[in-house]
Amino acid sequence: MTECIRIRTEKEEWERLSPYAAKSSVAKREREEKECDIRTKFQRDRDRILHSKPFRRLKHKTQVYIAPTGDHYRTRMTHSLEVSQISRTIGRGLRLNEDLIEAIALGHDVGHTPFGHVGEEAIAKLIGRFDHNEQSVRLLTVLTNEGRGLNLTREVLDGILHHTGEGIPFTLEGQIVKTGDRIAYLCHDYDDALRAGLIRKKDLPTRVVTVLGDNPSRMITTMVVDMIESSQNQTAIKQSPIVHEAMQELRQFMFERVYNSEALREERKKGEYVVQALYHYYMKNLQLLPQEYLVWAEGDAVKAVVDYISGLTDNYAIDLFLKFLVPKH
Repeated sequence: MTECIRIRTEKEEWERLSPYAAKSSVAKREREEKECDIRTKFQRDRDRILHSKPFRRLKHKTQVYIAPTGDHYRTRMTHSLEVSQISRTIGRGLRLNEDLIEAIALGHDVGHTPFGHVGEEAIAKLIGRFDHNEQSVRLLTVLTNEGRGLNLTREVLDGILHHTGEGIPFTLEGQIVKTGDRIAYLCHDYDDALRAGLIRKKDLPTRVVTVLGDNPSRMITTMVVDMIESSQNQTAIKQSPIVHEAMQELRQFMFERVYNSEALREERKKGEYVVQALYHYYMKNLQLLPQEYLVWAEGDAVKAVVDYISGLTDNYAIDLFLKFLVPKH
């Protein structure tokens, strides 16, 4: 019998990829399962995420602008695709595992709430702590596939869990996505802010323009090339000091002028109100909650309600708010 395609691909990984790259043949799952004849473990993980309901919902979840009416603003789905493209380019330049990178990138934000970080902060105010990266892992391990989860490899789950915050992914592929995520959202949110008229190119700090440029495409290219050049034959993913400092200055500028801007304050307040109102409504009316959420939360009402409302899209959250909480005449 001819050699199966998966085994051939696994051998090619050992021959072609960097010695620092993650290899799919040694990846581990929580539950062992029969291997696919065609796809490696990381390829199967990517496909499972891509075909999952949580990933599909990202097309109707906020990136920066809540339920935007324009055709060209980013959503969480387009953001995830851009993170994947940027990160895969870096991975290819370093001969790392692009399949692992793609799986992490596509799954990293599935735990985001309706209205983006506004919803995340609204839930945190209610229950004390809520982090979308941890919710992404919970979605993919518990709340998907009728409570069985997707049985993803630990390499993928670790990259998703540590794509934000203080933790560092244990694979270089995960480390690429961690920085690739930041490159993507800073540059495409800057592009959307220009489109919305919130800022102008001339508002950018001088060092940002000098080092990165004022065009989103040039900014991405500069940071991608810098990461590849700075990380060659290294055991960690790095940036040069000058580019890292410019990126940090761009991030500070974006928080001051866009994410926390006065122009978006009213939108943020509305999003927070909707999420918190739905939380209180379902806590008082648990019988209206899809009952599988109580099963998956092992009877913990708070966890069940949070799991449900955090998974809603922007539009569905608004529809439920109008249905249950706005008086009808």
